[in-house]
Amino acid sequence: MGGLIKLDPRIELVERLFAHTGPTYDHIVNLCTAGIDGCWKRRIIARLPPQPERVVDLAAGTGILTFAIARGFPDCHVVGVELRAEYLDIARARAARERVANVEFIQARAEEVQLTYPVDAVTSSYLAKYADLPRLTRAMNAMLRAGGLIVAHEFTYPHRPVLAWAWELYFYVLQRMGSRLYPQWRTIFYELPELVRRTTWVREFPQALRAEGFLDIKVESLTAGGSALVTARKAGSVAK
Repeated sequence: MGGLIKLDPRIELVERLFAHTGPTYDHIVNLCTAGIDGCWKRRIIARLPPQPERVVDLAAGTGILTFAIARGFPDCHVVGVELRAEYLDIARARAARERVANVEFIQARAEEVQLTYPVDAVTSSYLAKYADLPRLTRAMNAMLRAGGLIVAHEFTYPHRPVLAWAWELYFYVLQRMGSRLYPQWRTIFYELPELVRRTTWVREFPQALRAEGFLDIKVESLTAGGSALVTARKAGSVAK
């Protein structure tokens, strides 16, 4: 079965880009976004329901957002879903080390997660550009209770020429200098820009949400057009 999964080009891309980056992931995310990643994560958390009982964080990575949600809502059970074992091991080790009791990590592809209970919200950060969006949206719909929320964050390419120029310059510097300092990140430093230029997730994801019957779909541009936040609500009334 593992061999069949490897045939999926999306999974192959993720494995190739992120191989051996787990130990430095948190540091690189904070460094390369100049700390703005923390602001984005707080924006995601601010969009969650006031008192969620269960939240699923897809493509959890090393658990940056998962742990932030768990800290913000200590009575909430937070499930981090991650494809790569390398990242999952780091997240689980942190949960044990810090004795965080309200988190759980499972290994799965985001589009294929199946739970035995409904959740109040599904979050993701840096997932949409890699995902099969129709399948992902169906999986999210199946996980959510009536009235549940989706909060998804991802990179976008700036539309304004001056901002696009600054974005291109930033990655040019990152490719030349960052690759020398962090050689294990060379592949993603060089390939991420083209991936962000080509992705149409910010248009396709809302379309997929509408096709699944989601309501109150909103797209919020962040950080001079360098990323976006998409929120949506599953039809029906919240009944806990």
